[in-house]
Amino acid sequence: MSHPTRPSRDVSSATPWRPLALLSAAMLAAHLLLLGGMNFDGLPAAQPLNRPLITRTVVATPVAAVPPSQATPPRPKPVATRTQPRTAPPAPAPAPAPAPDQDSNPTSDAVTSTPTAINSVAEEPPANATETPTAPPAAPAAEAPAPVVTVPGSLRIQYQLYGEVRTLPYTANAELLWAHDGESYNAQLEISALFLGSRRQTSRGQLTPQGLKPKRFGDKVRSEVAAHFEYDKGKVIFSANTPEAALQPGAQDQLSIFVQLASLIAAEPQRYPRGTALEMQAVGPRESDSWRFVVNGEERLRLPGGEQDTLKLTRAPRQPHELTVELWLAPALGYLPVRIKLTQDNGDFIDQQWRSSATP
Repeated sequence: MSHPTRPSRDVSSATPWRPLALLSAAMLAAHLLLLGGMNFDGLPAAQPLNRPLITRTVVATPVAAVPPSQATPPRPKPVATRTQPRTAPPAPAPAPAPAPDQDSNPTSDAVTSTPTAINSVAEEPPANATETPTAPPAAPAAEAPAPVVTVPGSLRIQYQLYGEVRTLPYTANAELLWAHDGESYNAQLEISALFLGSRRQTSRGQLTPQGLKPKRFGDKVRSEVAAHFEYDKGKVIFSANTPEAALQPGAQDQLSIFVQLASLIAAEPQRYPRGTALEMQAVGPRESDSWRFVVNGEERLRLPGGEQDTLKLTRAPRQPHELTVELWLAPALGYLPVRIKLTQDNGDFIDQQWRSSATP
């Protein structure tokens, strides 16, 4: 059971201006630069397949040597080289003497012909070869099934937010509003602190059989910057005049991704045991990134609103100065997050903990 430590000081008790400015900048910057980049795990290189060999004893009857240009190639068969000498056959009728540079030993002929028979499998038979029935074409590989989702019902969640900047603690309030009518959705996360103002993120879009399909993501502190999902053009356009980003299948924004994770896990929790990784494109207000979460396992938390059974996921930093993101999803709330913790490499953190929830 995890017991988060409550900070001992409230922002209202801090020194009036300089600490408040530091706290405000840190809190807003941490949420603005929520996560850094992440690459897909590389797949191991495919190993070459060895051709199966059939070991069997073959007794060959010597025949007169035929020039290669007149010989009819036999039907290709993989033949294994024998390690035991063959039984000598009955004395054959006299055959024309081989050319001086040829080996008249029958065993040597069988051994040297083996690679020719194996390699000829990939070659086309000559025009005068007997036509053999061809095997029916292999059926095309089945496409991966679409993910199954169970979108959580509309809910308003209140959080108590604890933070620390340069060892100076502060507190704030946060609220997540998730609402949908079965076809379209609206999500809003707002953080507000005494004397520090507020920050609001919004996401709106459609609900599909694969989950959330965002259309617009907004992030507002003083003024708003937004990302627009142009599915017909296959790209994301940013109002901050930053370069466009290619739109990947299943893309989410930095707010909808939490509800999409909840929808995937709620549908089939057994498919996400400890160690499972979930990765998808996450679009921010100015750029796009790839977010990869790993399932850590079940954990029972004691939070301001009471105890909750949760499933913990973590996104570890890949590069210096990236945030460590810890996420706790509660089955009792449709796997919506009851705790979100962001930690910088210098130890500064923001810890958002569930206080209460109700249907909007």
